[in-house]
Amino acid sequence: MRQQTLKPRLDYSELVISLLNGEQRRAEKLMEELIPKLEEYLRVVMGANKQAAEECAQQAFMNVYEHIMANKIKVPKYILSYLLRACKNEYIRYQNNEKRYLNSEDTFHQMAEPAQQIESLVDEERKALLKECLSELDPESREFISFFLKNPDASTKDASKHFNLTGGNVRTKKSRLTKQLHKAYKQKSKKLNDV
Repeated sequence: MRQQTLKPRLDYSELVISLLNGEQRRAEKLMEELIPKLEEYLRVVMGANKQAAEECAQQAFMNVYEHIMANKIKVPKYILSYLLRACKNEYIRYQNNEKRYLNSEDTFHQMAEPAQQIESLVDEERKALLKECLSELDPESREFISFFLKNPDASTKDASKHFNLTGGNVRTKKSRLTKQLHKAYKQKSKKLNDV
């Protein structure tokens, strides 16, 4: 009896449908399968190192996630192609930022600490809303997401070591909590604007 070989999945339209329908478990399972493929694409095709591939794939997915949730993906069966393009663009942006920092002699002296950057970019109202949203999380989730807020340059590997979780679990949990916070923030922001 011949052993059947599994064809790699090329159609991830089910991910788009799962996210739109709020089928969290199915979406997370598909993301666990998909994110490593995006990272591999960046490493093999674009020549990214492991950390850059992880960060760019995660950011690209979050960017595409916003489009999915805004129902801007017209043909879900091409989501993989769309994600790969987003990864490529994110990595090019990443490289350009790296070159800009490496080529500027004054950059080191002009760079603000991450905490200062957040202070200057986020106004008091937004901070208060975010703090309120964070306070509504359970303690374990709050500790997890706070790790990334306090360590904005932390990689998936850093978080894996810190929380004793696999990379896939870190990405899934980060994605789930980011979505949860984003949704809560939008709701609170809308209520505030409606007043």
